[in-house]
Amino acid sequence: MGFPEIIPDFPQLSMENILLIWLAILIAVHLLTDLVRHWSMRTLPGPFPWPIVGNAVQMGSSPHIYLTRMARNYGDVFQIKLGNRSVVVLNGDSIRQALVHKGVDFAGRPDFASFRFVSGGRSMAFGNYSDWWKVHRRVAHATVRKFTSRNQDTNAIENHVVAEFKELISLFMRETSAHGYFEPHHYLLMSMANIFSGLCFGKRYSYNDAEFQQVVGRNDKFTKTVGAGSIVDVMPWLQFFPNPIKTLFDQFKELNTEFYDFILAKVVEHRKTMEPSIVRDMTDSLIMTLERGITGAPGVLLDEKYVTPTLGDIFGASQDTTSTALQWIVLLLVRYPDIQKKLQEEVDKVVGRNRLPSIQDQPHIPYVMAFIYEMMRFTSFIPMTIPHSTTKDTSINGYPIPKGTVVFINQWSLNHDPKKWDQPEIFNPLRFLDEEGELNKDVTGNVSIFSMGKRRCIGEELSKIQLFLFTTLLTHQCHFTVDKQPTMDYMYGLTLKPNPFQIAVTLRD
Repeated sequence: MGFPEIIPDFPQLSMENILLIWLAILIAVHLLTDLVRHWSMRTLPGPFPWPIVGNAVQMGSSPHIYLTRMARNYGDVFQIKLGNRSVVVLNGDSIRQALVHKGVDFAGRPDFASFRFVSGGRSMAFGNYSDWWKVHRRVAHATVRKFTSRNQDTNAIENHVVAEFKELISLFMRETSAHGYFEPHHYLLMSMANIFSGLCFGKRYSYNDAEFQQVVGRNDKFTKTVGAGSIVDVMPWLQFFPNPIKTLFDQFKELNTEFYDFILAKVVEHRKTMEPSIVRDMTDSLIMTLERGITGAPGVLLDEKYVTPTLGDIFGASQDTTSTALQWIVLLLVRYPDIQKKLQEEVDKVVGRNRLPSIQDQPHIPYVMAFIYEMMRFTSFIPMTIPHSTTKDTSINGYPIPKGTVVFINQWSLNHDPKKWDQPEIFNPLRFLDEEGELNKDVTGNVSIFSMGKRRCIGEELSKIQLFLFTTLLTHQCHFTVDKQPTMDYMYGLTLKPNPFQIAVTLRD
């Protein structure tokens, strides 16, 4: 005699209950994923984070210095918390290991809210790594290379630089005559903006032009507010109630909209006036390329919608970084008068006094190039790159790094690593010259200012050409003095800008 079969009487589930069960399962899976992610990140060392804000307050006004100090305690790879976001910080040799040897793994951009407001959300510089991004970068890089390769187009750069240099010196002499000593910062920014306006749009402006003043002012404000955007990115709740960070972030969004509209107006104007057989500038070049459409992987087609954002990346980023570098060059000339004299002597020896320096002189003026490389290393005026993120589960120095992790690249640490540089706190251009007095390219390759790997700056060669020309022209034609020696103090933002200082300028002839 067997036991009777017992069939349990399950209650009938409604659709609403089924959905609730599925929701509970999804939440559980999400929490488990977060737990696994958090556990893997725990293997990384790092400073203790404060509640709610993480390590944001500890970073202070010079995050690159704080992160370099933390690297001494925790090694080249460690983690911090910003708000509720875990961030992996790379310093020293780990930077090359990640960006070059595992370039694709670390080529992403975080899903930051502020990035979506740059160039209408189609920015190449701030866009995430994808098949679309690869085609976009290829087009942007090819456009810049047309105007920087050592051919007849290099003369276009030289002509723009020489024209702006003459205008700049005229302003310098007027200000010296009127005031004795004056602040050069704004004039250097206007000069550099005009060069890029010429390259991008085929137009230079009078320095008193209202539109030009707006462009320069807008760019200056952008670099000051971009830091506020990064704070909102990791603490998004700051957007939802009145506070100073929200105010700056709203300004950041407004400036991006205004800047995009300015670039768009230039593109519309070019489409009306361009001729198919003539390439006047980068805008013409991009219009001709993208209106035909550029294909990549299956389903990828870059079209005319990308002309404006590509120009925005080139025009916006280049003028700020290069004008900042130029400010540091002038500061270093007056801070180290013996070096200024040595630069003048080398340029005079090669160029003479009967003509202006040219880009063709570059191979014969190694001390000038050593000075420029030492300026980049010593100031590290781009101390941190735009944040990266991982595109897949990966590892660095044996530490597992999950996909989608925010990664900070601390270029300052690489440029001030005492294991690589003898007395890195001392400004010494001679460190870049070999025993024959020639530029040592093995040493120059250790300077990190334009990033490296998949995200290396496409404007690097253009910037170096301009910095060489400006340095040789300034030292060939001018002598710079100060009443009070400037400090090396700076304002932190997208770039490190030197605090205001005053100079006087006299013509050497």
